[in-house]
Amino acid sequence: MPNARAQALDLILRWQRSRQFADELLDEVREERPLTTELFYGWLRNKSALEFLLSRQAVKPPRPVVAVIIELGLYQLHFLKIPAHAAVHETVALAKEHASPAEVKFVNAVLRRADPSLEAAPPWVRFSHPEWLWKRWVSRYGVEQAEALCRWNNTPPPVYVRGTEPWPGVLEPTEFHPLCYRVVDAAKFFANPGQYYVQDPSTFIAVDVLDPQPGESVLDLCAAPGGKTTYIAQKMQNRGRIIAADASNVRLGLVTENCRRLGVTIVATVACVDGRCLRGQQFDRVLVDAPCSNTGVMRRRPDLRWRLEEEEIRRLAGVQRELLETALQLVKPGGVVVYSTCSLESEENEQIAPPTRVTFPPRDGMDGAYVARLQR
Repeated sequence: MPNARAQALDLILRWQRSRQFADELLDEVREERPLTTELFYGWLRNKSALEFLLSRQAVKPPRPVVAVIIELGLYQLHFLKIPAHAAVHETVALAKEHASPAEVKFVNAVLRRADPSLEAAPPWVRFSHPEWLWKRWVSRYGVEQAEALCRWNNTPPPVYVRGTEPWPGVLEPTEFHPLCYRVVDAAKFFANPGQYYVQDPSTFIAVDVLDPQPGESVLDLCAAPGGKTTYIAQKMQNRGRIIAADASNVRLGLVTENCRRLGVTIVATVACVDGRCLRGQQFDRVLVDAPCSNTGVMRRRPDLRWRLEEEEIRRLAGVQRELLETALQLVKPGGVVVYSTCSLESEENEQIAPPTRVTFPPRDGMDGAYVARLQR
């Protein structure tokens, strides 16, 4: 059976080389998945802090593979609180497979003498977020709320699903929404997910504000992978017409599969960039769940903070504005358009459309969401 620490090391090294999406890399793991996930995502969430702790022990930087081995050991010692003898023993054993005898001695020495204090580190290093993002959030929310947001992002999230009834011992009701359940036995749930769809409670808001009715025609302009599409169908009692549009045929395949699994029969998919192929049609309601920076869901995507560049936020704002303008052309007079993102950034939110509902993760206990309702 593959060793979880060795698998995590391999995933980290591959991620460093390619910056491939972390969840895509993790999808390849079949054995010892829970611990591998904890180590891989834990390293991503605490990357800057771990690099800082290592830098205080090393006169010169070790080879990348040795650095990651040490950082995995430090994560187990100081974040997972694994007993020192176990964490050091397992990490040294991993080093013996990938490093020279001298490097193995170095790994052992660093772990045995490492000072876990991060007090001397700048706040963005302590909380392991990019400096530009930390300063942006401090400017918007103040230091206290920026710290709370970073702590939120560094905490592994629970899994929530949308369904019509609880599953004793597997799913439990939540305070967020009547159809939102918390997964308490992930192994049993994912063995046979049935008529449930995994989604955070924040994702219910846009569809509830859209308020689609049975018999209506609805356009989901950025539909993949289909969570909001299938919830629209559920609210419409599977009566009416839904067009699920997306730029990617591959991702539209996920919409089709999720509709099939959930028994949705009123959805037709259309591969369409910016909604242009739908010009001339008109709908009662249009949902624009726009592509965004995803800064409201960083807790669920621990690699995102290291992939995102500030310039991308400004670029996305242009795309979002065009999508909203298209949606307003595709809705009937008197019809409703809902614009939503999972971003926390004003360029993608308030500067595009005035808010109807906004969630802030540490305050609301769910992912960040921005929802604006407009009527033509």
